[in-house]
Amino acid sequence: MRPSLSRRAVLAGGAAAVALTGCSGESGGTGPSEAAQEPPELVLARQLIADKEYVIGLYAALMAKGANALAPFRDRHQAHLAELRRRFPAAASPASGAPSSPGAPSSGGPSGGAPTAGAPTAGAAAKVSLSSLRELERKASARRARALSGIAPSMAQLVASIGACEAAHALALPRSL
Repeated sequence: MRPSLSRRAVLAGGAAAVALTGCSGESGGTGPSEAAQEPPELVLARQLIADKEYVIGLYAALMAKGANALAPFRDRHQAHLAELRRRFPAAASPASGAPSSPGAPSSGGPSGGAPTAGAPTAGAAAKVSLSSLRELERKASARRARALSGIAPSMAQLVASIGACEAAHALALPRSL
């Protein structure tokens, strides 16, 4: 089975990327932000680390409820996190511009807006289900493909590998436990 992204989803993602690029391209003259001074790979690594920490927390919440069959999925996310921290030690520590409290949206976490640091909120962990994990993995995989432009080939390879794993998770997660 091949994961499919609808044309509408791909176009919406592209439009969002263009809109975000357009919004951040012109500064109001107040000076460059810290994110603009950092290499794009480091900014992306921080986002990936926050995403991975959040997803690992969601898997842990389900596993605490007895869903031990999810351990291999969580373990792969932990391997991604370890590799990201190994390659980008500066990204492993919270950035001064990053949110210091886990301000995750209650239902989706890092699936759309700003990535959250660390574990999911108690509300998000309580609401986690297999279908929400499947959707989170699917959306994360789509974001990885959009993040490939403008980064170094070695980082692009890592991001593509992580995205492929997330796409496989979206398909392989069990329908029930």
